[in-house]
Amino acid sequence: MEKKSLYIFNPEHDLAMASGETNYMAPASARQMAADLALLPVWYAEKGAKVLAPSAYNIEFLKSMQELLGNFVEIMTEPEIANEKNVEFSPWGWDPALRKRLLSLGADEEQLFSKEYLSALRDYSNRSHAVDLLARLQLSENFCGKSFYLRTEKEWKAFVEEREACLLKAPLSGSGKGLNWCRGVFSPFILGWCTRVAASQGGVVGEPVYNKVRDFAMEFHSNGKGKVVFAGYSIFHTSSNGMYAGNELLSDKKILKKLSEYVPVRELLRLQGHLEEELSTLLGGFYKGYLGVDMMICYFSDKSPVYRIHPCVEINLRMNMGVVAHFLTDRYLAPEVEGVFQIAYYPKAGLALEEHQRKMATSNLCLQNGRLCSGYLSLVPVTSRSLYRAWIEVTGIVSGGKHNTPLMRNTVSEW
Repeated sequence: MEKKSLYIFNPEHDLAMASGETNYMAPASARQMAADLALLPVWYAEKGAKVLAPSAYNIEFLKSMQELLGNFVEIMTEPEIANEKNVEFSPWGWDPALRKRLLSLGADEEQLFSKEYLSALRDYSNRSHAVDLLARLQLSENFCGKSFYLRTEKEWKAFVEEREACLLKAPLSGSGKGLNWCRGVFSPFILGWCTRVAASQGGVVGEPVYNKVRDFAMEFHSNGKGKVVFAGYSIFHTSSNGMYAGNELLSDKKILKKLSEYVPVRELLRLQGHLEEELSTLLGGFYKGYLGVDMMICYFSDKSPVYRIHPCVEINLRMNMGVVAHFLTDRYLAPEVEGVFQIAYYPKAGLALEEHQRKMATSNLCLQNGRLCSGYLSLVPVTSRSLYRAWIEVTGIVSGGKHNTPLMRNTVSEW
């Protein structure tokens, strides 16, 4: 009998992987996010799959989405795991803490990756691999970017003091976390931070600061048998401190058109093919699942060409929001329509529900041939206890009419 996938949204994965601890306990905010957005995998899971979530309020939401859009995903609750042996777990990301959690819920050990595999996955997730790959992706004068793996106090001090501004990164960290912006002074605080990070992760990644004008990514899928293939593009937005703020819902064709305002399309396609080869060699025979390579378009006022591609800011060996946005666009948006996909955090219970109800009252949802053509759609149920929301707002060109894309307002504090 063919196994069915069980999708799990565990946004604490990056933090758990960074800790490396089997008994890792995620912060309350991450646990709240996992609970509030448990149904997010509904939007990228395949027909017939299941999503791990409490049934109480999620089941009603799922029924409404099935009536609206014809989703065929079911819910599985934690107590059911012990009795379900014909399942393949598909989490946001694999880490030792998740493995222990699933074992405690009654999953068989043969259903899970081994401790040795997860140890190797932690090594492959280290930003040192992105440092090495970046150097091999300087394919022409249309590319830029340097990154360094620094192991000693002497190296940290020299790197910071030789530059007017730079960025230090923990080799393993969550989205928008583990970053230390420096202004040419190697202070005791920075020394202490570097010492702590290096003690647990082997070193610190140092990067110059670039004049970024656009964040984007190339998404890939690895079959675990030696082949990594391109899966799509994504354009995303971050806050001033690097935290994820949202994705644009655009076809690959439209994304390429936007990026071509800065750099030649031929260079993007060249990079795409080169990355397929590099990633297949690096991890194609080891890793199975989606991964993303974050990139930037950078501006240089004193060089030509003035716009260049930074081809590898980091590599994310897990499902990511860019892939979610890609599925949302391909599966649910009407042709030629555009939109935004966002996740927001609210510091007080009730505020998320209040905003959700306001959007429901002021933005009519319109479908055309079973696909979204305008309006607001929440991707998860929002209750009086919710602190996180995930939603899309669809605008763009429908039947010759134009709509203005809404501005993105809120940002995620941690995911």
